[in-house]
Amino acid sequence: MSGAGAAMAPPAAPSVPKPGTREALLLNIGFFAMVIGMFMAILDIQIVASSIQQIQAGVNASADEIAWIQTSYLIAEVIGIPLSGLLNRALSMRRLFVFSCVGFTIASTMCALAWDLESLIFFRCIQGFLGAAMIPTTMAAAFSLFGPNRSMLQQVMIGMVATLAPSIG
Repeated sequence: MSGAGAAMAPPAAPSVPKPGTREALLLNIGFFAMVIGMFMAILDIQIVASSIQQIQAGVNASADEIAWIQTSYLIAEVIGIPLSGLLNRALSMRRLFVFSCVGFTIASTMCALAWDLESLIFFRCIQGFLGAAMIPTTMAAAFSLFGPNRSMLQQVMIGMVATLAPSIG
């Protein structure tokens, strides 16, 4: 009976490494990489919004058609953000972020190599869905990896990046 009770117990919170140790350094480097990924996902929205006329000329599309480039990304992102919690539990935070980051990079490359408007819209949709997981995963990492008492610095960093990325874009 005690074995069944142990199986029902909630998982233990991850231990936070002591500052100044190698583990703490690796944790901070990994978190910084997550923040950079979140920065790229947020920046991408603004870059496309500000250069939509140049993209329109490049793919020879009408004003109604070109709007789908931004719309497809945003719809996929709105679908992907709520699903990121489920995917986080299914894949783990690390796997989800790495998969999202690699997929986002590949989708970005495919957007650059798109041969017509339809392919660009398709790749932007994939890019939006994969980029959507990076934003909430980074925020969740700040709390789960650093603990509630030490996550303030990480939250400030996330807030600054979320504000800075659209400004740069």
